Amino acid sequence: MPTEDSDAGGEQRGLTNGSAQPNESTHLLSGLTSHFRSDSNEEPIWKDQNKGPWVRWPAYAGHVALLSLTNNYVNVLLVFVPLGIISGAIEWSPTVTFILNFFAIIPLASLLSFATEELSIPLGQTIGGLMNATFGNAVELIVSIVALKNNQIRIVQASMLGSILSNILLVLGCCFVAGGLRYHEQTFNSTVASTMSSLMAVATASLIIPATLYAALSKSTASSQDNILVLSHGTAIILLIIYTIYLIFQLRTHTDLFDDENQADDSEGGEEHGNPQLDPWSAGAVLVVVTVLVAVCAEYLVDSIDSIVETAHISRTFIGLILIPIVGNAAEHVTAVVVAYKNKMDLAIGVAIGSSLQIALFVTPFLVILGWIMGVEMTLHFETFETVAFFVSSLVVTLLIQDGKSNYLEGVMSLGM
Repeated sequence: MPTEDSDAGGEQRGLTNGSAQPNESTHLLSGLTSHFRSDSNEEPIWKDQNKGPWVRWPAYAGHVALLSLTNNYVNVLLVFVPLGIISGAIEWSPTVTFILNFFAIIPLASLLSFATEELSIPLGQTIGGLMNATFGNAVELIVSIVALKNNQIRIVQASMLGSILSNILLVLGCCFVAGGLRYHEQTFNSTVASTMSSLMAVATASLIIPATLYAALSKSTASSQDNILVLSHGTAIILLIIYTIYLIFQLRTHTDLFDDENQADDSEGGEEHGNPQLDPWSAGAVLVVVTVLVAVCAEYLVDSIDSIVETAHISRTFIGLILIPIVGNAAEHVTAVVVAYKNKMDLAIGVAIGSSLQIALFVTPFLVILGWIMGVEMTLHFETFETVAFFVSSLVVTLLIQDGKSNYLEGVMSLGM
């Protein structure tokens, strides 16, 4: 089990996609692993060659399950997973189905992050970072794909914007406040922060331009929807190219810019970092199982949205903008605040800004391209209010992080937005 000193070694991976580090999670009931050890020599049963495979394999499966399930306090909500699946399968009330699957996806998102981190550690910095970048916001991506398949375009757009705003305003503000109340002033890598804010400005422009085109063509006889669709497809391709180049920049050509904090810790004589708790095959198996469960729960969650809108009089915008981002990011948000309180602001910035960047530059354009393939008119034209809110929020965050310093007053300003 990694020690507290190993936290610093995980910061590089956190900056890639802003996902929660396994060594930042609370490992519960770790003493229970003794139940999977042989009584004779204290060697784990699954390593005891004197035992048959029908004993060793179940023991090892139990060990992997125990490590995964006790990784985080939020996993107590896993009880909602079978309830949510059963409610959708036997067609309970749509409201009950929505609520059960809503709470079911929260711990599954935490497990998905844990499995991704465990699998990325032995793969090396480049492959591991690329994997983190791919699976960092897998829950939002899965839910959005299901919604896109059901032609719930409004839900997809609102959830993407909600995830971005919750990260750059709510999470970042809470990080600044939590750290600022304990420390007079905190510092972080201003070069990384500046790079991220510049990329966020590019993502903001990708939403402003389609909205501007729509306003310009509103009184024209030309079909504005067709033009916006073509513009969105082209913009999505460009954003995906930019994101790919950013990954190359971070993981290959300019890794030193993102590795300052790790080097500082190593110079202080820190211990060896980043020891995985699960072997790659076990982590991969957990990743596959959890992904399937997320897809099933997301299917029932999205299917119940129409009934929720009609019976509870909740708008699709509210569901996408507020509720769905909570589902995918709850555990990650708590981790960001905890590491900020521990004065690990580079990791906190990576969680807040890095996750927003991934959604803006990868997930959203990917969904536009996927909609193009599926014949669904998913565009980058958001509502005017949402576009303005995104622009102002990005501007405020850029001004807050450009000096590489933070305090609780800046956190309050971010939360005030």
